[in-house]
Amino acid sequence: MSHTPGQTVLVRLVFADQGTFHAETVNVPMDLLGRYERLVDLLREEESVTRQLFVDMGRLVSAAVVEAGS
Repeated sequence: MSHTPGQTVLVRLVFADQGTFHAETVNVPMDLLGRYERLVDLLREEESVTRQLFVDMGRLVSAAVVEAGS
C-alpha cells in the first residue's frame, strides 16, 4: 500500500472494564505500522504515539487497523 508522509490509519481499540466493553477509534501514523511486528507494540513503545495517546494495556482487549485515515 503506498502512502504519503503524514498519512494516518484508523485503529479501533476495544477495552474491557468490569464486564463491560467499549471501543475507541484513534489515528496512528501509517509509516509507523511497518516498523513494528505487532500493533500493540507500536501502541506501547512508539514515543511519538505514547506522547499523544495513553492506552491502558491492562484493559486492552483488541487493537485493529480499520481503514486509512487522512
